[in-house]
Amino acid sequence: MITQNPMLRTLAIFLTLSLTAYAQDRVVDLLKQLSEAPGVPGYEDAVRKLMTEQMRPLADSVTYDGLGSVIAQQGHSGPRIMVDAHMDELGGMVRHIRPDGYLSMQMLGYWLDAALPDQRWVVIGSKGPVNGITALWDAHIAPHQDGRPVQPGRALFVDVGAKNAADVQALGISPGDPVVPVSDFKVLANQRYLGKAWDDRVGCAVILEAMRRLAHESHPNQIFYAATVQEEGSIEMRGAQTSARMIDPDIGIALEVGIPNDLPGTDAEASQETLGGGPGVMLYSFSELPNRKLVDFLKQTAAEIHVPLQFDFVPGFGDDAGAIKLNKTGVPVTTLLVPARYTHTHNGIIDRSDFDRTVDVLVAVLKKLDAANVASIKKFD
Repeated sequence: MITQNPMLRTLAIFLTLSLTAYAQDRVVDLLKQLSEAPGVPGYEDAVRKLMTEQMRPLADSVTYDGLGSVIAQQGHSGPRIMVDAHMDELGGMVRHIRPDGYLSMQMLGYWLDAALPDQRWVVIGSKGPVNGITALWDAHIAPHQDGRPVQPGRALFVDVGAKNAADVQALGISPGDPVVPVSDFKVLANQRYLGKAWDDRVGCAVILEAMRRLAHESHPNQIFYAATVQEEGSIEMRGAQTSARMIDPDIGIALEVGIPNDLPGTDAEASQETLGGGPGVMLYSFSELPNRKLVDFLKQTAAEIHVPLQFDFVPGFGDDAGAIKLNKTGVPVTTLLVPARYTHTHNGIIDRSDFDRTVDVLVAVLKKLDAANVASIKKFD
């Protein structure tokens, strides 16, 4: 039906154009797919399938390590450059089925306690996904201390609507089944995107965009893009270890989320990034001291393409670079960050300009990492 009201007609045109632009934005669709895919540690199947489908047309070859990490290669000569992002997200698994039908949960990864109660989850059982919610005492009966509610710590139970253990069994749920956070992808104002699992699906998306740009361009090296498993909740960064052994890189670049410190009331020393301020570079974490020459090379390259960088020190942060650097006799590594608010919760926010500029820097670095530059970075005498 065609409306004769000019205001409504203008609104209809605006909505049509907006939806068309959204549909045509490949990156938005990619980020939505990656964010919403289920993939807690050890159960990365859906993300691996998505990454493999996207990588295969852009790569010379696609292989897997023994844990299920995906490794895509572009180029067959020159230095061996490993670009890493992990596929897994924080989540849980069913630990115990209680007689009353509640499920206890083994958490996978380091969760913020305050982010866990009253959240939606999906349990992926043998008969398919089952929706549930983490139970929380009603405000009218919850224990109080000095007039404030007292949280029961990490004793979490998932309510899937079951009345008893037999109901749970009928739903196809067993101990060990993955429990995945539920959070729909949404486009917010100023091209900011709300979703789950930005740690580290945004790194996976950076990999795919860099691969797309370099698929038909020459570069002076062999690039191995590794989408790894089992980073969260593992100080060994397991998938990065096994992938690095297969790749045997000369240089390692991890892609991760940065930690913005732009929330009101936060400690100014906690971290130094802001959302929308550009890509970040980790200068200190518990798993990594980056190679200083490689960091300088990254800084110089970013300056040449006029991309501002942010720098961060996060003692409570560890990433796959910490595993890559220990391969064989040692590998120069650095970590490039896409700032993401509210990590290790159900909902996070990233900024599109940060994402695009991170891809720009990564591509520029990969095009410059020739044999001479790699030899200079690796030289200590």
